[in-house]
Amino acid sequence: MNIRTATFAVPLLIASCLSVALSSTPAFASGEKTESMPPICPKGQVWNKAKKACIPLVSGLTPDEDRADYAYRLAKDGQYQEALDLLDTLKQPNTAKALNYRGYATRKLGRTDEGIGYYLQAVKLDPAYAQVREYLGEAYVIKGRIDLAQAQLQTIKSLCGTGCEEYEDLADAIAHPTQS
Repeated sequence: MNIRTATFAVPLLIASCLSVALSSTPAFASGEKTESMPPICPKGQVWNKAKKACIPLVSGLTPDEDRADYAYRLAKDGQYQEALDLLDTLKQPNTAKALNYRGYATRKLGRTDEGIGYYLQAVKLDPAYAQVREYLGEAYVIKGRIDLAQAQLQTIKSLCGTGCEEYEDLADAIAHPTQS
């Protein structure tokens, strides 16, 4: 390889390696939208954070938190019913996180009132959970209750300010209600 070839080959090699590293890094969802999502597993399997692998759903080796996070991953991928089915396997389904994700999946299936019910249960369990307040506000926007959405926005502001993702997303949904 001569100098001219090396001048072009090295930057391409670095870019290629960087691209592979970024795309192959395992990601984990902890319920916060700013974190990356785990990979999609084959049907009948769920992502296990500790093992960093997809394992059979029936194995019982995956804790509720991982199941809930993976259900959210499925819902964010548009697999709403699959997400609900996975949430049905939780030993403790009445946590703020699980109820929030159940509300999200049901709302995305068009069952907005049912979703609001789950969000309200989650808020009772964890009033400082900004993500559930964002999703509750988005559901209120869908219902045309901008006043209730604005109340959630103000609560989010008190929890994490105007620069957090939850505040920004709900403010955008309020500003553009037809896109919610």
